[in-house]
Amino acid sequence: MKRWQLPVCWILCGVLVWFLADAAAVRTAVEEALRLCARSVIPALFPFLVVSSLLLSLGFGELTAPWLAGLMEPLFRVSGSGSAALLLGVVGGYPIGAKTAADLYRQGLLERGEAERLLTFANTSNPVFLISVLGVGVFGSVRVGVWLWLIHLLSALLTGLLFRRCGHASSATHLSRTPVRAIRLATTFVEAVRSSLSGILSVCAFVTLFYVLTRPLVSLGSRLAACLVGLLELFSLTPLLTADTFGFILAAAAAGWGGASVLCQTAAVLDGSGLRLWPCLAGKACQGLFSALLAALLAGYVLG
Repeated sequence: MKRWQLPVCWILCGVLVWFLADAAAVRTAVEEALRLCARSVIPALFPFLVVSSLLLSLGFGELTAPWLAGLMEPLFRVSGSGSAALLLGVVGGYPIGAKTAADLYRQGLLERGEAERLLTFANTSNPVFLISVLGVGVFGSVRVGVWLWLIHLLSALLTGLLFRRCGHASSATHLSRTPVRAIRLATTFVEAVRSSLSGILSVCAFVTLFYVLTRPLVSLGSRLAACLVGLLELFSLTPLLTADTFGFILAAAAAGWGGASVLCQTAAVLDGSGLRLWPCLAGKACQGLFSALLAALLAGYVLG
């Protein structure tokens, strides 16, 4: 047994005792999390997962490459095909950007270094969540939600610039060597739906688990508890946010970081791809810091 395994086992034993001692509350939390998945997570993510998988299979990466290579290569040292991960990640939210980067790498449209650089900044939050759930739901303002989204997007791009030297440079002829792929639409559609179903089940599983684990912190209701919940799970943070400067900065930072739940979701979509998780971890940490700094600078203007 490795040195770290024993304390982890003791922690898990403590969690198991908590689950048994407070079984009714745990069951209620699971029911709430499953309702959250049914009302928000699945409707927001599943269609995007299907469509993004179809787009990549039909050659969306090759289509966007010539148009955006002039931006992606000098700014982020990623070939034009990587723009598909950035675009779909911005529109679809966690973890579609990471899944798209992994799919592009599997298809041979990106080198490993390029795909891992993408993981640092292309895995972003859904604009609907930022504008509707946080902006309108917490601050009662679409304008605040739009500013949260703009801060989130700018912090992601700044993170991409920060990590542009990470890994090896891309090959200028990489895309031209990619063979033309013959596909059948019916088969591609079925596979896209099947793989997206597997992906959404993984996302819902992690959302449910971390929703339960954050319940004791949520019940405390303090600012420290809100910060700790933000480190773990984004959806559970929403009821703890206050419509003031602290709440605005915390909302921006937590959305940029994503939480341990998002990292687990990302690990699930990267499984078997050969890509490492640590670039995403480092990128999300930096994006959270950039988001907090930008929110602190703009809070007076946005909330005033």
